[in-house]
Parts: sequence; structure tokens; C-alpha cells
Amino acid sequence: MASDSTATEAVEIWTDGGCKPNPGPGGWAAILSFRGTIRELSGAEADTTNNRMELTAAAAALEALKRPCMIILHTDSEYVKNGITRWHTGWVRKNWRNAAGDPVKNMDLWRRLLDAAKPHAIDWRWIRGHSGNAMNERADQLATAARLALKLS
Repeated sequence: MASDSTATEAVEIWTDGGCKPNPGPGGWAAILSFRGTIRELSGAEADTTNNRMELTAAAAALEALKRPCMIILHTDSEYVKNGITRWHTGWVRKNWRNAAGDPVKNMDLWRRLLDAAKPHAIDWRWIRGHSGNAMNERADQLATAARLALKLS
């Protein structure tokens, strides 16, 4: 876990994604912060799932970085956190099959996220969603706005 002094030299990222209904139209968002500079990213898809939007948010945030970085990535998705820190090594070893022997869901996005993560040193942190964390709440607002804008277009 990074110390407070390390956090000032790391890019901090907060991600969120969601659909309403699930599956259905979805939005994702990421907030990147480094040395006081904030960058917000968001997007939407017409027919997707909550998990796909959570994965897209994390991948897009990492892809936005121009060089290898130390990163603290905050996600309120246990699916993303556990998948990237625990489950993916088994999936790769089993040729992208889960414990039941079935193909891993969202394999395309898991591969995208793993590729995007390769050049970086990442501290993956789970945070409880909708618990008052200002950056997580902002990411949720951006993802929701992207989803709603999609419905209007």
C-alpha cells in the first residue's frame, strides 16, 4: 500500500460504470488526478452491462496515460478489483476459462485492461460505492450523465 508521500507522486484514478437497466444503455467515467491537475473521461454504450462499463472505465483511464506511471486506482467494483488482482492469472493459465470451465465473460475487456495495465505499477483499491467519497460520487455523476446523453441522442 502506498504511503502518503508516494500518493503525491502517483496518478490517482477513480472509476465507475453502470447501466440502467442492466443490461441496457450504460455509461462509464474515470477521473485522473496528478499534482493537482484533474482530468475527467466518460463515455457510453447503447447495449451493455454494469461489469462491461466498470472494465471500460478502468481500461480507458490507463490508456489515457502517455508514459508508465505509479498509479493508485480506486474502483467500487469488486468484480474489477478481484478480477485484476486475483482471478486473471487462473483465467490466463486455463486459456481464458473460469473455474467451471466456461469462457470468461467480458474476455475482450479483461484483455484490454491487462494490456493497458502492463506498463504501470498499480495499487488497486476497492472503495464502497455511494458512501460519500467525493471522487467516487463525481465519477458516478459523469457515468450517469454519459448514459443519459446517449439516450437523448
